[in-house]
Amino acid sequence: MTNAISKWSLGIAIAAFMAGGASLASAEKLVLGNEGSYPPFSMVDASGKLTGFEPDLAREMCKRMSVECEIVVMDFKGLIPALLQNKLDAVATQTKPLPERKAKVLFGRPVLFNPDSYVVQSGKNYTFSKDGLKGVRIGLQRGSAQAKYVAEQFGDAVEVVFYDNPDQIRLDLSSGRLDMSLGPKISWTNEFLTKPAGKGWEFAGGELWTGGGEAGSSWIARKDSQELLDRMSKTIDTIIADCTFTKLRKQYMTVELLPEEAACR
Repeated sequence: MTNAISKWSLGIAIAAFMAGGASLASAEKLVLGNEGSYPPFSMVDASGKLTGFEPDLAREMCKRMSVECEIVVMDFKGLIPALLQNKLDAVATQTKPLPERKAKVLFGRPVLFNPDSYVVQSGKNYTFSKDGLKGVRIGLQRGSAQAKYVAEQFGDAVEVVFYDNPDQIRLDLSSGRLDMSLGPKISWTNEFLTKPAGKGWEFAGGELWTGGGEAGSSWIARKDSQELLDRMSKTIDTIIADCTFTKLRKQYMTVELLPEEAACR
């Protein structure tokens, strides 16, 4: 009888061990896409590590969700196609809610509010109309909300030069190969206007919401991933509420990204 009980107990123990091992082996893993070339929100450092506010926020989110996360870096224009091809589970790069994007993917809670503005040479008094910008060379990122906005507003009156990332635009602005750009004020302030290369440049044309008129930028997921996106959004809510969001943000920039940050001053 004792031997039978021992064998039964051993069998239960082995089954429990195997179940535990299976659970560990099948632990949830998420593959997140990130642009990696949009400082201070995301950038790859000299050692090849992806850093910046959004990767840090994504890692904190994954930790609180108790999931393993792999962050894949690719050009912004490739993020949504990769998501739709199931190469990514979600995109952890700020994305504006353009109507054509909303038709394809789901948008989570806003991770920041960052209006756009034109960046022009100081002293240039442009009129932002088709006649006022005729022949102007404007540098824009491929696949961006800003590129769509400029096309809708000015058509072929302006000469658009497309780039894969904002760093390339800034280089050509400072070297005189472009007349202007259009982009998020926070990024352009931190990465250009407050640096030596940005001397003699300024914002113009006021603040614009180029994301189909909707304020705010979010992380996104496929249409079949509402449950995942809800988990992500609720987790980010907790990160904001306990001021960890603000603590992470302060490592990269001084300006607040969300109204809720006021409670963490």
